[in-house]
Amino acid sequence: MTEHAVVIAGSGPTGLMLAGELALAGVDVAIVERRVSQDLPGSRAGGLQSRTIEILDQRGIADRFLAEGQKAQVAGFGATRLDISDFPTRHNYGLGLWQKHIERILAGWVGELPVTFYRGREVTGFTQDDTGVEVHMSDGQRLRAQYLVGCDGGRSVVRKAAGIEFPGWDPTTSALIAEVEMTEEPDLGIRRTPTGTHAIGKVEYQIKDGEVVYAKGGKVGVMLTEQHIATSEPTLRDLSEGLIAVYGTDYGIHSPTMISRFTDMTRQAAAYRKGRVLLAGDAAHVHSPVGGQGLNTGVQDAVNLGWKLAQVVKRTSKERLLDTYHAERHPVGARVLRTTMAQVALMRADDRIEALRDSVSELLSMDEPRKRFAAMMSGLDIHYDLGEGHPLLGRRMPDLDIVTANGPLRVFTLLHRARPVLLNLGEPGAFDVTPWADRVQSIDARYKGTWELPVIGAVTAPAAVLIRPDGYVAWVGDRSQVGLVDALTTWFGSPTATKRRPDAAG
Repeated sequence: MTEHAVVIAGSGPTGLMLAGELALAGVDVAIVERRVSQDLPGSRAGGLQSRTIEILDQRGIADRFLAEGQKAQVAGFGATRLDISDFPTRHNYGLGLWQKHIERILAGWVGELPVTFYRGREVTGFTQDDTGVEVHMSDGQRLRAQYLVGCDGGRSVVRKAAGIEFPGWDPTTSALIAEVEMTEEPDLGIRRTPTGTHAIGKVEYQIKDGEVVYAKGGKVGVMLTEQHIATSEPTLRDLSEGLIAVYGTDYGIHSPTMISRFTDMTRQAAAYRKGRVLLAGDAAHVHSPVGGQGLNTGVQDAVNLGWKLAQVVKRTSKERLLDTYHAERHPVGARVLRTTMAQVALMRADDRIEALRDSVSELLSMDEPRKRFAAMMSGLDIHYDLGEGHPLLGRRMPDLDIVTANGPLRVFTLLHRARPVLLNLGEPGAFDVTPWADRVQSIDARYKGTWELPVIGAVTAPAAVLIRPDGYVAWVGDRSQVGLVDALTTWFGSPTATKRRPDAAG
């Protein structure tokens, strides 16, 4: 039986990101994926929100995505676009980029790291005990791991086998999404009818002088809201009938690359962890794709979990650190569920809903509501409850331009290797973290400028901050160092953690 420290079920964006995080931390990680390659038919999810781009920037790989995507103001709520160009972030925009390209680029990064792939196989079940998990694969082979993470989608085998409940709401609407060819040139754009919202767009395009230019022919992306809820596997005939009902013609559709059906079913795992089994991404939460939250939330799940799981595997932290994964990410997922449900309701074709939609749009045109909702939809306002204190505590660390003994650099550069940082902006040498030197970088630096957070605005400049590997601030203080040792111990283990017995866990 082959052994790994961690086995991940699924190599979508969430699974890939988690594998990269674990590999950066020196953990032996393997991915089990049913696809024989990373190729993904069709387009599927189509964008990265601002906070996700920041996370990729923290790992030094954002430019790979920016080189292929289209920057745009993609944050929105319902039918209302929300401009974040005035937000205090280097990435005050979203990125239009199809999921197949996001996965390809992520897989390229993971391919540079020591990650094992078991392709053409699926996780079919597992058994767990006090020391690990025995993972069963569809080819009959078995793997042994300390932990198993289900990143295997909304129908997660891992979640079901773990017996984790998946409460929520049944679907109220369904839609077809497809990538096809058409013998006739279609009417591009969005169309609203009494049955809902529909859209047709070209998959391939060029940007010339800032304008999107579509070539004739080529692949066409179609999204159709259906008259009646359906959950079965869709066919080309279903798509043809749907197009005729809305547009009066099916434009001679043929040669489908992908046809799928999605609903607004909304559910969330009751627990993100059960023993040595954890969930992330769609395995932990499913909802309508409106607002482009799913892929982004999953990638952010992975970055929250990765460093914590790595520290537990390496025994620098006790097992209870994994409880903070559920405590921090479950509320984030719950909020995503609520916001997507609200947006689905706002998009219904009804005169009263139309009036409500107009009122919401008017409200969101005002500056304060725009900032509040745009920060929520872009992920820039996420706040983990780490107690009372400075406004930075539990929030994302701004990517400041600082000056160190080695010259100027950006804060995010310090996070490229997914290691925590104690950033001292006061008197050099004022902090001694020698007992944690094998885990925490200690950097003396200078910064001139204002500290600004989305929505909150300007905040008092701190003397020092402790930054977690996921980019969130774990401690804010001054030369008195009150609470620093507790924060270091809570998040990065005790100074004697590496000397504990291999079987020590808490």
